[in-house]
Amino acid sequence: MIPAWTELAGAALGLLNIVLLVRRSVWNFPAAMAMVSLIGVTLFQARLYAETGLQVFFFVVNAWGWYLWIAARGANAGAAGNPDDRKVPVGWMTDRARFVWAAITAALSLSLGWLLHRFTNAALPFADSAIAGASVTAQILLSLRRIENWVLWIAIDVLAVMLYINRGLYFLAALYVVLGVMSVLGLREWRKVATR
Repeated sequence: MIPAWTELAGAALGLLNIVLLVRRSVWNFPAAMAMVSLIGVTLFQARLYAETGLQVFFFVVNAWGWYLWIAARGANAGAAGNPDDRKVPVGWMTDRARFVWAAITAALSLSLGWLLHRFTNAALPFADSAIAGASVTAQILLSLRRIENWVLWIAIDVLAVMLYINRGLYFLAALYVVLGVMSVLGLREWRKVATR
């Protein structure tokens, strides 16, 4: 039996995380680290092993992202009193970078799906792995402050809602509906302040 409190607490921290992230606050990272710890327990008990491993990856990459964002925020310091000086700068990827990341994401997702299908009792190994592979890319792009991370998160959120409903994880499904809406808002907000 999956303890509902870990799922519910993880979902609540996920909401806090995404609000802070849309606002480009470095405090999104500690919220994310607590969130992924709780969600990791929930997903392991639901036998979604790719996404469980993904939570470990998220924990490490959020620590790295926290460092990068603090450094970027310091480099962005300008005129005293300007509220945007406390936020990190964001920008777009090149076309070549988009192609490379798409290829990496596809290779990672398919390889992981095959491994889980072949060697574990994972529920829905290819769907689980597609979300996990895309999430790895999206999280790295988020840490690098690339706007395309939001487009990828929107697609991930749609797929995750379907997967979580299939597995009876309704709090997480509801979280990902909200995350999808917030990802659309994040895309809109980051586009406004983007640099090339």
